[in-house]
Amino acid sequence: MDLSTDYLGLKLTSPIVPSAGPLSQDIKNIKLMEDSGAGAVVIYSIFEEQIEQEELEFYRHTTGTMESNAEALSYFPALSFFKTGPDEYLEHIHKAKKAVSIPVIASLNGKSLGGWIEYAKKIEQAGADALELNIYRLATDVSKSGAEIEESYIDIVKEIKKSINIPVAVKIGPFFSSIAWMASQLDKAGANGLVLFNRFYQPDIDLENLEVVPNVLLSTPNAMRLPLRWIAIIYNRIKADIAATSGISSEKDVIKMIMAGAKVTQMLSCLLKFGISHISEVIMQLKNWMELNEYESLNQMRGSMSYKNVADPSQFERANYMKELNSYR
Repeated sequence: MDLSTDYLGLKLTSPIVPSAGPLSQDIKNIKLMEDSGAGAVVIYSIFEEQIEQEELEFYRHTTGTMESNAEALSYFPALSFFKTGPDEYLEHIHKAKKAVSIPVIASLNGKSLGGWIEYAKKIEQAGADALELNIYRLATDVSKSGAEIEESYIDIVKEIKKSINIPVAVKIGPFFSSIAWMASQLDKAGANGLVLFNRFYQPDIDLENLEVVPNVLLSTPNAMRLPLRWIAIIYNRIKADIAATSGISSEKDVIKMIMAGAKVTQMLSCLLKFGISHISEVIMQLKNWMELNEYESLNQMRGSMSYKNVADPSQFERANYMKELNSYR
């Protein structure tokens, strides 16, 4: 049974890829992911704010000195500041590459070009096999149009692609006026892959303390419906590989996404719930299903249920909306 797949030009032994999250902060967990059958791993994200903080800390501590007086014995900066996230992240990539043989994909989470370019180069130098750009631009400025926001995404991808040679995937959210158009533009900008979809942080309100509070919710299987639809629609219409994420937790979810057109399926919430070894269970059930249904490889099923290949493409469109509402009992 052939579970191998190509993603971002990398050869993967399986389509299961743990997505960026806290589990990959421990090298032992990354090794367990490999042992459980993961084809690659996206390690936890480094945030633009962390890169900016490191630069501010460095500036603050190198412009202040230990012995700045007329009788100073030396004039070197104080070095008591703690080691911040960005350097540790690069070291973590290096350690992960030494620990496992599966591809290690770095994740860079930001909102502007900022320090992305230089840091992307450092990620490449640290040995990452690919880079996943997690662009998180919250459009709160009433003077900025959707077109301007979309253009900023495209500009970031273009600049990153000019700066590094490793493959680049772009993880996007579903909140564009035209997802299909945006996918095509990111493809033209040079993205090697698209990850559909990002689940953005959504705050809540504490009514007792009247405070805005964080409220991180793990995804459920229902969340996969949205990426399933759009992967099926854009499959074979762009050159970039497609990765599915959000709500994937079982072999059936994996099969559906592959049939829609995905090259890989990312999962995290189910690993947080059931443990990393859940990957091996999904792979075993995936093999059983393929054998029972006489599939010899993932390539055989990929895109078979996409917009292009199903008998009635309207199932993915508005035309089916009224029919479904009227049929509900």
